[in-house]
Amino acid sequence: MTDTALNTPLPQIKSDYTALVRQRRMYSGIGVAIFIVLMVSGFMVADARNAGGFWDGWHQMLDFPAGVLSEAWEKRANLPGLLWRYLPALVETVNIAIVATLIGVLMGLGLSLLSTRGLALWPGAIPLFRRISDVLRAIPEIVIALVLIFMMGGGPVPAMIAIALHTAGAMGKLYSEVNENADLKPVEGLTSVGAGWMQRMMLGVIPQVAPNYLSYALLRLEINIRASAILGFVGAGGIGYELRNSMTFGMGKFDEAAAIFILLFLTIVIVDQVSSHLRNRLIGPGAH
Repeated sequence: MTDTALNTPLPQIKSDYTALVRQRRMYSGIGVAIFIVLMVSGFMVADARNAGGFWDGWHQMLDFPAGVLSEAWEKRANLPGLLWRYLPALVETVNIAIVATLIGVLMGLGLSLLSTRGLALWPGAIPLFRRISDVLRAIPEIVIALVLIFMMGGGPVPAMIAIALHTAGAMGKLYSEVNENADLKPVEGLTSVGAGWMQRMMLGVIPQVAPNYLSYALLRLEINIRASAILGFVGAGGIGYELRNSMTFGMGKFDEAAAIFILLFLTIVIVDQVSSHLRNRLIGPGAH
């Protein structure tokens, strides 16, 4: 085959290459066309199912933010007091996110160690623990929260449990991928001196991957703060619940909605900047 390739004339090689490029472009074009058709048809079906059509109401998209800004500016003297008033609700939202992240990270750590080849305590159960992570990760937090609210009533506890379960699934997947890059020589050395499974994990694996563990945990904390605020809209407490109330009343309460938006924005920006700084210090600039 090598001799045949070497004896093939250069014009024939160029012709074959050009034909392959054209074929690939044709397939890519067909794929893009199918994607566009599916997107357009999906939009048309969704628009037809809406109570009001998109084309009839798109020009009103800015009416709500314009009303919020207008009323907030008229009542700007009340803004400092409103920020202080809703600060406890913001603290509750942040607490939900922190506790849920801590519990979810610990659960995800256990799932990841039990689902990583070469590290699992029960190698035959690796598929089981991976499927558990998949299920926890696949179910949205809001679905879990709605079920828990139906069972337990409204409040921060259903939100915390829902976010923790989803976090456990996500961290189980991410940590498992990190574990696969760990050097197994320390684990083999600990095994040779009679160390138990927990000792092998704590002394041989976790010290290697701890910076990446913490980096992913900080990133997840950012996501969970947003999630805990969103879950407040379904009665899970926190600042999201207060935002829903202020938006439900409409005109006359838009200054309160503006204050809540400001608190959420400042919190997310601060957490994002702090966690980004900490992640950069943990995993080093070379990883970015």
